[in-house]
Formats: sequence, C-alpha cells, structure tokens
Amino acid sequence: MLDEGMTMEAYETYEQENIAYWTNRAPGYSAVHQNELSSSQRDVWRRTLLRHIEAACGKARASSIRVLDVGTGPGFFAILLAEQGYEVTAVDYTASMLEEAKRNAGRLGRSIRFCRMNAEQLAFGDGAFDVVVTRNLTWNLPHPDKAYGEWQRVLKPGGLLLNFDANWYRYLYDEEARQGYMEDREHIRRSGVADETDGTDIPAMEAIAGKAPLSGCVRPQWDLDILRRLGMDAVADEEIWKTVWTREERINNGSTPMFMIKAVKQL
Repeated sequence: MLDEGMTMEAYETYEQENIAYWTNRAPGYSAVHQNELSSSQRDVWRRTLLRHIEAACGKARASSIRVLDVGTGPGFFAILLAEQGYEVTAVDYTASMLEEAKRNAGRLGRSIRFCRMNAEQLAFGDGAFDVVVTRNLTWNLPHPDKAYGEWQRVLKPGGLLLNFDANWYRYLYDEEARQGYMEDREHIRRSGVADETDGTDIPAMEAIAGKAPLSGCVRPQWDLDILRRLGMDAVADEEIWKTVWTREERINNGSTPMFMIKAVKQL
C-alpha cells in the first residue's frame, strides 16, 4: 500500500528520480566506500558487525549463517561479511551500484550473490536469512514500514536485523535541525576537513528527501515503534556513531548522529 497522499504516479516519479540520482552518484559513492575499505574503518565496522552477529548466532559456523545486505550500494557490508566466511546475498535497486559492488569485491565477489531488487519487495522466501544488515538506506525509502515488514518476513525466527541510519535531511522540516546543519557546514569550513557533500547534487537530493516520508520523522523512535508492532524485540543504540564514525564524519554530521537499530525476530 502506498503512503497516504502519494498517488501511484507520484510514487513512480519518486522511484525514477531515486534511480537516476544514485545511478549518477554511483562512481563517487563507490570511491567513498573504497576509502573505507582501505582504511582503519574496515576493521572498525567489521568488529562492530561481528560483535552483534556472533552474539546472535552463537557458535554456528560462519559458512552456515545466511546474511542479507539490503541496499548494498558499492558493497561495503557485503565484502566485510563475505571475508568472514558468511553466506552473503547483497541486493540493491540501482544496477550501477551493483556493478560498483562487484568491482569492489574483486575475486571475493564470486562468493557473494548480487541481486537487483527492491528493498520493499524482496523475492526471497519466509525465513530465508539468519541476519539482515543495512546502512543509510531506510531514510530514502518511499514505504519504510513496508520495507521493515519484508525484512522481518525474510528473517528466520530468532534472526537478527542491524540497521545503521540517521535523521538525514530532517533539517528540511525542523528549524532546530536546520540550525544544526548550518553549524556543521561552518565546522567543516573552520576545521579544513573535506566536505562530504562535495561532488553531489545537493538540490536534487534535497528534492528527493523532501518527498521521503522519514525525513520529517523523529528517529529512531519511529523505527522502534514499527518494529515492535511487527512483533520484533527492538532496541536502539543512539551512540554507535562514537564507535563507527571518523573525525571527519563527526565534523560533517555532528548534528545528525548515526544510530543503530538492533531487532530480533521472536521465536
């Protein structure tokens, strides 16, 4: 079901604008992920993911654990988890992103199943995965509640969902958030660090974000409410950014800290 007030025509327009934007941005976005893969951030994120996955899956062999990376983009999570021996499936709706992911994975890509797929309409059976991971995706979805329903569906009972996201673009709706965003821009200028928005089409992204239902929501409370309604045991770590973000990321996004949603499908 479409969000109230969004016609089928509006939904199709939103979808096409999203695909066009991320298709154009794929090379630059991939370069960001390549930097992560070649830096200490690779180990930071690996340790973060493994800590939660190993706690949820116990002593099961990595090769027996089925992981779905939703909205894989240039493949960062998929690569890290495939390196650890997990059975990884990586999906994205943008074909050019999947091409970047395959290129970044190199030979490791042979062990990753890449699929072009809508995060809100997964072509997998119920209980197909032990773990679902995603980063910086939910905010951009036209029907995030539907996506959460799909992710819950494809998890086996006792399965784990890890979602890393932030209140991206809330500044379009909230004056206090807008002030924080402007202060971030000033901090970037004074510190001399690279501006993460360089090379991006900010007006195009803001136009898309202005239509995204989560841009105006208070998160992660919204996410927790949805997941608990789906019958999942869900908690949020609103300080995960202190672990996974670099100094540059903290300066760029200080007013919009990343949170982690951890949810377990009830037995």
